[in-house]
Amino acid sequence: MEKDNYKQALNLLKTEQISEELICNVGINRKSAMYDKPYYKLYTILKKIVFSKDNLALELYEATKKLTNSKVGGAWRKHFFNSNARSVIAREGLSVLNTVPIFHATSEKTFNEEFFKIMHIFKAKATLSDYFDLNRRYFKITDIVLFEDNKVKLDVLPKCYIDMISDHLLDIAFCKTKLLSKNVPLKDIGTFFEIDIDDLYEKLGQALGTSVSNKKMAKKVIKNERYARFNKLIDDKFDKETLIRLFSAFESRNDDEIRNLVTDNADIPTIFEYVLGISWYIVSERKGDVLEYMNLSLEADLLPKTHAGGGEADIVWKYDKTDAYPKHTLLIEATLADGSNQRRMEMEPVSRHLGDYCLAHPKDEAYCVFITTYLNNNVISDFRARKYMEYYNNAGEYIKGMKILPIETKELKTLLKFDVKYPQIYKMFDVAYHSDGAPKEWYEKNIVKEAGIYNGENV
Repeated sequence: MEKDNYKQALNLLKTEQISEELICNVGINRKSAMYDKPYYKLYTILKKIVFSKDNLALELYEATKKLTNSKVGGAWRKHFFNSNARSVIAREGLSVLNTVPIFHATSEKTFNEEFFKIMHIFKAKATLSDYFDLNRRYFKITDIVLFEDNKVKLDVLPKCYIDMISDHLLDIAFCKTKLLSKNVPLKDIGTFFEIDIDDLYEKLGQALGTSVSNKKMAKKVIKNERYARFNKLIDDKFDKETLIRLFSAFESRNDDEIRNLVTDNADIPTIFEYVLGISWYIVSERKGDVLEYMNLSLEADLLPKTHAGGGEADIVWKYDKTDAYPKHTLLIEATLADGSNQRRMEMEPVSRHLGDYCLAHPKDEAYCVFITTYLNNNVISDFRARKYMEYYNNAGEYIKGMKILPIETKELKTLLKFDVKYPQIYKMFDVAYHSDGAPKEWYEKNIVKEAGIYNGENV
């Protein structure tokens, strides 16, 4: 209301003869004044309600529906009506209206001013809403900003740094500089940006309620803090039922639901790997460095961003020895490809990743689990044949036989639903690997039926 163009528009509304053209002009629509034509009817109905007490509640409701921006129309209805049900508005009339300031206007001048404010505050809010997602994406690019519980905050280490230099930021905020277009060290912009690293360690320790005196300790406490946030994220957003719902959405390729439940900042295959990582973390009783094991680039809020690439398996999980299994490495490969595409895209890289890993780590026991929404029978056949085949690297070194177990998300959902943990899954896979049979029948007997046992099914 302090801007000259808004002052001029409001003055016109107060002094000129009211017309559809005038209402369109004072709307200051950036596209075209014609988009604001519906406001004229809104204005005339409101005026009759305020000054003549005409029972036009339903007409007012219908007029808000004519506004070209649905967000603006929704804001008008929320402002004026305590019920959004058309039948209630038709029955109750003016009693369904909220007691907002415009209904207390005693003159046309004050009425016009209130109408002007309502019109433009809702336009402004709609614009902010439209740009909210884009602005959030820009902030997330920095990898230092968290969006949690409808609040925006800095990640722990950036916050410690900003707290240390914040008193000096305004010193340079409005100063001319030739450095804006140049890539220069922070200390060239202001000497206060260069801080003593020991002071930062101390600040970090204070923030996390511990003692930090070196880089190694700083990494450890930051990692612990990330896992505390990651476990809270799982508790709040990815419970067992949600994970099962997500796998069903992957199976039907309901991409909108997937993005709504996880994030719209990553592609669907990347989200699939991320959801698998969380699921396996739960199956493994939240043991293991899953944030390291997932070959993904994550946002500061620990949601997925991109697949990191690098020519290795999607997830590489390290297990220490227990009474249920030996020390070993599990490579998890994931795909949403099906049919002939699955054969073409997955058979070679899956075996290559496992073969290269085994050759690079000859003392490690390692096997691979291939997870998809739909298994091609020829892919099952190929992976079973790898049990007996040699795999060579470029140097001519080779290993004989590889352990690759395929499974569909349908079976994984059953294991999740009935809280089956990794020791039981490892045993199921190990028994299946050492079993024989034609590939299709082998899968039905050793994977589908064995997973179905937990569900009490006769598969």
